[in-house]
Amino acid sequence: MAQTPRVCDYEGSDYQQAFWDEGGRAYEDQAEAIALKRLLPKSGKLMLEVGAGAGRNTPRYAGFERVVVMDYSTTQLAQAQERLGRSDQYIYVAADVYRLPFRDGLFDGATMIRVLHHMADAPNALAQIRRTLQPGATFILEFANKLNLKAILRYGLGRQTWSPFDLAPVEFVELNFDFHPKAIRQWLNELGFTLERTLTVSHFRLGWLKRLVPARWLAAADGLLQPTGALFQLTPSVFVQAVLPGQLKAQIPLDVADWFKCPGCGADELQAEEDFLVCPSCQSRWAVRDGIYDFRESV
Repeated sequence: MAQTPRVCDYEGSDYQQAFWDEGGRAYEDQAEAIALKRLLPKSGKLMLEVGAGAGRNTPRYAGFERVVVMDYSTTQLAQAQERLGRSDQYIYVAADVYRLPFRDGLFDGATMIRVLHHMADAPNALAQIRRTLQPGATFILEFANKLNLKAILRYGLGRQTWSPFDLAPVEFVELNFDFHPKAIRQWLNELGFTLERTLTVSHFRLGWLKRLVPARWLAAADGLLQPTGALFQLTPSVFVQAVLPGQLKAQIPLDVADWFKCPGCGADELQAEEDFLVCPSCQSRWAVRDGIYDFRESV
C-alpha cells in the first residue's frame, strides 16, 4: 500500500467539548453558520462532509437527503452519533482523506470546514475530493488564511519570520498549515472547479472583543462583512464555493455498499458480509463496527 502524507488524528480527543462547547468559540461557530447558509445549495441528494469531527456542522446540511459524516477518528464519529443519532440520513465513515473509499462521481455536494489546515499535502486531498464529485456538484471549502491582517502586521514589524505574501503553505506548528488565497484558487482551478463565491469569516477573532461583545452581535456584524471576500481576503478564515461544470445526476445508488471502493486497490464492487465489506480484487476486509464503516486499515 502506497505511503500517504502525515495525518492529524483526533482519536480520543475531547476537541468538541474543549474547543467548541467550552472554549469561547460561540462567535466563530455562529459566523460559520451564516457563511454556510449563504453558500450551501438549497437541496441535494448526497453530501460528503470531510473532517466532520463530532458533527458540529452536520445539522446545517439539512437540505441534503443523506450525509456521509466522515472523519479519521472513530471516537469523533462516535460523538457525532451521540449528537445526530443513527438513521438512514447519516452514514458514518472513518477514512483517510488521501485514500477516500468512495466511487468516482458519487456526491452532489461536499464540505471541508476547518480541516484543510491539517493537510500536509493539500492539493492531493483536494484532488481526492474532486474525484468523488459528480458534474454540477458544489464543494464548500474553508481554509486558514496566511494573508490575514495580523500576519501582515507581525511580518511588517519583524515579529514573524515567514512572509504572508509567499504562495507556499506555512506550517506554524506541526500539522497546522496556513494557505495563501491565490494558491487555493490555483489548485481548485487546476482541478476543474469554477469559483462562484468567496466569503471572509471571523473578522472579529479577538479574545478581548469576544469577552466584551455578545457572540450573536459579533456574528451578525461578521455576516455583514463576509461578502467583502469577493474583493480581498484579510481574515484568518476564508470560505469558497466551488462548482464543477455539468449537470447533476438524477439518482444516487440506494444501497450504501454501492457507494464505496476499496482504498487499497481501487476496485469498485465491494461485497457486504457480516460486519465487513470485502474487496473481491485484493481480498481486503473493511470493518463495520457500531454503525461506523472503517476504511483506515484493512483487517
